[in-house]
Amino acid sequence: MEHTAKNINNTQIRKLTCAAVCLALCLILPFLTGHIPQIGQALSPMHIPVFLCGFLCGWPYALLTGFIAPLLRNLLFQMPPMPGAIAMAFELAAYGCLTGVLYPIFPKKTRYIYITLVISMIGGRLIWGAARFILAGLSGSTFPFEAFLAGAVTNAIPGIILHIALIPPLVAALDRAGLIFHENLNNK
Repeated sequence: MEHTAKNINNTQIRKLTCAAVCLALCLILPFLTGHIPQIGQALSPMHIPVFLCGFLCGWPYALLTGFIAPLLRNLLFQMPPMPGAIAMAFELAAYGCLTGVLYPIFPKKTRYIYITLVISMIGGRLIWGAARFILAGLSGSTFPFEAFLAGAVTNAIPGIILHIALIPPLVAALDRAGLIFHENLNNK
């Protein structure tokens, strides 16, 4: 009984540590593109650690990491600016939650990492659009469908390509290295 409790605590500590590293990466990665804000907005570097957190740690850790990251980054560095940081918090929380929920459900084959990622990207962008729409209504402005398409699709294409090219191979490599901490993923 004591050995099982110790294993559970070790897994929780690993998940918490991994989530903390992902949160730190959310704060640091935007500095790589910070000199040219348009590139940073197009590549969405904060999204990468949140997706990884969902794959590695599961939905509760990734949801919290995704929600906290843009708000903390705004508090520390005033980027992303308000109220966009609020909408982004909901978007990243959805990314983390969806990847963390979907990944353990699908078979452990590389194509399902891509499927999980794409479904999560679509869901997160829909949540972002809903949050922007609600925030616009609360402030007495509008958020037209054209603005949603531009923000969620057109302007996001470079980031979408980067995420699809980068995240699945990283997740597959981390899985082979035994660094995915979902309890039920050990039953491959």
